[in-house]
Amino acid sequence: MWDSGIVLGKFLEHAVEKGLLVLQGKKVVELGAGCGLAGCIAALLGSQVILTDMPDRLRLLKKNIEDNLYGDVRGCATVNELTWGDRPDPELVEPLPDFVIGSDVIYSEEAVTDLLETLVDLSGTETTIILAGELRNDAVLECFMEAAMEDFVIGRVDQSCWHPDYRSPRVAMYVLVKKLDSTVTAC
Repeated sequence: MWDSGIVLGKFLEHAVEKGLLVLQGKKVVELGAGCGLAGCIAALLGSQVILTDMPDRLRLLKKNIEDNLYGDVRGCATVNELTWGDRPDPELVEPLPDFVIGSDVIYSEEAVTDLLETLVDLSGTETTIILAGELRNDAVLECFMEAAMEDFVIGRVDQSCWHPDYRSPRVAMYVLVKKLDSTVTAC
């Protein structure tokens, strides 16, 4: 479990409690879910969550959902295979998610192109992407940001907006929203 996954999950909880974010009834896709903490928290907050990861990680992810999401859960969670860069399954994009979340998904320059292709496929102009990550390699983050600016408006979430007990100088959180298609012309 990476620090950024905990920070992201507690941020979602804190933002909902403060009325800054509404997750109840929203479709959320978690990328690179790992053990699924942030996605499970989103489900507990009322979202319909699809947790995604590579095929070899799905068994543990399914087990964690079964072990932790039972009883009176306001939302729901399912697991779906997703390899970045591949075309997403229809249930991921029909309809497009309200939110795409991910922690520690910006980790190598080689993965940036596939990650961004997947983010573009999963998002519309009404989709909010929230990514948290540990600050390890400035070059990788710079590569991601530079490439992401072509398709997204990007903002950094100030730590004052995070859960007060779950802040870390080693973690950064970003919000991305897809740009409007600038090639559309009015008649």
